Amino acid sequence: MPSAAPDLPSLGEVIRRFGLGARRSLGQNFLLDMNLTRRIARAAGSLSDGTVIEIGPGPGGLTRALLLEGARHVIAIERDARCLPALEELALAFPGRLTVMAGDALEIEPSRLGAPPRKIVANLPYNIATALLLNWLPRITAFTGLTLMFQKEVAKRLAASPRSKDYGRLSVVTQWLAEVELLFDVSPKAFVPPPKVTSTVVRLIPRAQPLAPCGIKDLERVTAAGFGQRRKMLRQSLKSLGKPAQLIEAAGVVETARAEELSVEQFCALARALANSRRAGG
Repeated sequence: MPSAAPDLPSLGEVIRRFGLGARRSLGQNFLLDMNLTRRIARAAGSLSDGTVIEIGPGPGGLTRALLLEGARHVIAIERDARCLPALEELALAFPGRLTVMAGDALEIEPSRLGAPPRKIVANLPYNIATALLLNWLPRITAFTGLTLMFQKEVAKRLAASPRSKDYGRLSVVTQWLAEVELLFDVSPKAFVPPPKVTSTVVRLIPRAQPLAPCGIKDLERVTAAGFGQRRKMLRQSLKSLGKPAQLIEAAGVVETARAEELSVEQFCALARALANSRRAGG
């Protein structure tokens, strides 16, 4: 349930008072429209139990939206030391409900933070968004959901289907472990400063079990090889893995197919064949 709003200064005032001009080097584009940030918070579903983890809160626009929408406990991870006093001030306005953590999100394991159930809700810094997601995917079952904002082109890759130009390594590994839903676009005009691209809010719901059995390292290897030469047939693009014909036959896929034509399950079959070949000394 939404919480009663304490008397908070406007985000513009917070930015001026604490000198929080966005820094391109940190991938910062601040989202100040409270109607929009509250829409993002609501898209994450119930926030009334467990922990919500936010990455890169900046001056706290989405942070205050999460708290106003009833988040029981928010852990906000911020690398920019300039933003910490503003966030601590926000924590005082919501006693016991906001923990500010100084640090680099790439070096922090969010699956160990706070009490479960855990959700991640974040306007991710563009320059590390994909790297963050790839870090989280191996332990994605530690979360009940991830509601994240990406550049639209990255969001399309997450949700892409086989035989489309956006389908690639990121599509396969993400869809193997989670259901992907594109929720809504966000105009560049909603940000300060406005980026050059449209953003998209994406919801990831972890699968109880991966879409098909295989090891993540093997899946990463076969997708890297296949999409590294995506215009070539598998019999050529998988040569770097050794004995591609044997892998292709064991996986039951067509050797003249290209990577972009394979389903997630077929890539998993290739990953299992690679693992079996390694165990057999092939």
